[in-house]
Amino acid sequence: MGQAPPKTIRLTNSIFLTGTALLTITAVPAYIWAYGLDWFQVALFLSLFIATGLSITLGYHRLFSHLSFKAKWPVKLSTLVFGAATFENSALCWSSDHRDHHKHVDHDKDPYNINNGFFHAHIGWIMFKHQPSSNLENVKDLAQDPLVMWQHKNYVAIALIASFVFPTLLGFLWNGWIGALGAFLIGGVARVVAVHHMTFCINSFCHFIGNQPYSTKNSARDSAIMALFTFGEGYHNFHHEFQSDYRNGVKAWQFDPTKWSIWALSKLGLTSDLRRVPEERILRAEINEHQRAITERIDTHAIELPESLQNLWQTAHDRVQEAVSHWEDQKKLYTATAKKQVAESSRKLDEIRTHVSEATTQVRIAMNEWREAQREIHQQLSMLTNGAAA
Repeated sequence: MGQAPPKTIRLTNSIFLTGTALLTITAVPAYIWAYGLDWFQVALFLSLFIATGLSITLGYHRLFSHLSFKAKWPVKLSTLVFGAATFENSALCWSSDHRDHHKHVDHDKDPYNINNGFFHAHIGWIMFKHQPSSNLENVKDLAQDPLVMWQHKNYVAIALIASFVFPTLLGFLWNGWIGALGAFLIGGVARVVAVHHMTFCINSFCHFIGNQPYSTKNSARDSAIMALFTFGEGYHNFHHEFQSDYRNGVKAWQFDPTKWSIWALSKLGLTSDLRRVPEERILRAEINEHQRAITERIDTHAIELPESLQNLWQTAHDRVQEAVSHWEDQKKLYTATAKKQVAESSRKLDEIRTHVSEATTQVRIAMNEWREAQREIHQQLSMLTNGAAA
């Protein structure tokens, strides 16, 4: 990957990023050495890290940038206040950059284009100006929101108060000036640095390491490890393929605290209209990507598979595609029928519900056959590849 030469240094950004990082690795250890580390400072750091980190992933990202759900004003206000406390710009500007990233991913107009190098994608794009600033034309919808515009116009004041004044005041109430200094350094400065690099990792590592189960059209990757450090944002390949979904970790076992928080808030009536991509679309993307990967591997090594194995693979692939299509049709029919306000709807719904259940069972059976055929294909490819290498 080539490294794009920086054009203009963003002095304020660079001083803030390097200054807070230097304080974190010098002043914070010095404070702990001199005064120790009590439970209050640890709790303050963790609570503010969670509040501000989730304000980025839940608020700035999934709510404002992608409109993947709707939220009542308490959720909006809290994410705007604590989002400002991350010093990652206003929600309006952040969302504009992020929408540009999705629209132009891996190309010149992508603000944090990974093809310009890991450093650029991680932090360089903030420290150095590589292209003209966004004119905010792509966030006209957000500009109609009074709360978003209030935060945008008062961003610096909100950020300073929420990020530094608030924890310092809590520290003073806890343990006087010593507590205030610790809260400023640990709950303020160190926490800002931690949240910064949590967010930056999504732009860099999540386009650099991991797998691509849904699409290889761009550099976005899924990484369970990165999900642990980014409130579930590590499932980035799924997100780029299905960006309107309020979930990033779409599987039940995938670690996605942001998804769980949005869902929990919906049960309290604070969020609604949680957007979900239909299961059949997700499944079809996985199937097509597996098919592409196997075909590419066969073509790369110029391998001729036994006819019986080719037939097994093609039959399994055709059957699972047919099963998914039938499942999709039955679900659409059920949804359409449910919307009709007619007397026979309840009887018809029961009938279609049975068909959907049967179609779901057929998909599971077809998927099991497809996975078995896939395992045999991979085993055969490994044997033929290793044999050719020998």
